[in-house]
Amino acid sequence: MCAIFKMRGQNYGSRRIQRALHAENIMIGRYKVRKIMRQQGLKTTWTRAFTRTTDSKHKMKVADNVLDQQFNIDAANKVWVADITYIWTASGWLYLAAVMDLYSRKIVGYSLSSRMTADLVCTALQIAIHTRQPPKGLMMHTDRGSQYCSQQYQDLLSLHGIICSMRHKGLCYDNAVMERFFLNLKMERVWQNHYANHEEAIKDVSHYITVFYNQVRLHSTLGYLSPHNFEQKNTNLSIMVSDST
Repeated sequence: MCAIFKMRGQNYGSRRIQRALHAENIMIGRYKVRKIMRQQGLKTTWTRAFTRTTDSKHKMKVADNVLDQQFNIDAANKVWVADITYIWTASGWLYLAAVMDLYSRKIVGYSLSSRMTADLVCTALQIAIHTRQPPKGLMMHTDRGSQYCSQQYQDLLSLHGIICSMRHKGLCYDNAVMERFFLNLKMERVWQNHYANHEEAIKDVSHYITVFYNQVRLHSTLGYLSPHNFEQKNTNLSIMVSDST
């Protein structure tokens, strides 16, 4: 149990530790897990509060809220969400723009930069498009930040036939799934480190996203599978159903 806890960055509580043990065919109850964790001093290190940084005070045109908090999606590459957050280093602020597929909660594109510009969000989206090759009609939901309202970003959406959706003004939970990802990133990785420079932070955050979050971290909304395993499982099921018909 101690090894699993450490391998997951000391971030798993009793519920996810139990699920990880079950995946290794070790059947144990959650309360037993909690008791052993307490006895072994296995305690998560989450600290600090989460702060929103988006600046939506601008006069650019904003899109309607097409998503309207419908977070449960039945297939990949139908609805993506995106947002920006900040990471402190000894060399100054570093900004992270990320794109998530709502179906699997997988981060399909991201970009890090010392400047919070339209280039930052466009790079993250371009990586997601290149990686996933989504069909036309994909919906992209964001907040009303100036980067997402910029002509550069809107032109990119139009070029690839992507439908733009933006949260209602004043609704703090309207992009809750992406905000939860940022909170997990900060609790489970960023706030546990003191980055000396941008390069160090970029390397660590990239590892968290591509190795831990997408491939390993168990999500309760996905039946305690990682985003990668959730997509793999459901892709295999779709192939089996198709073959049987």
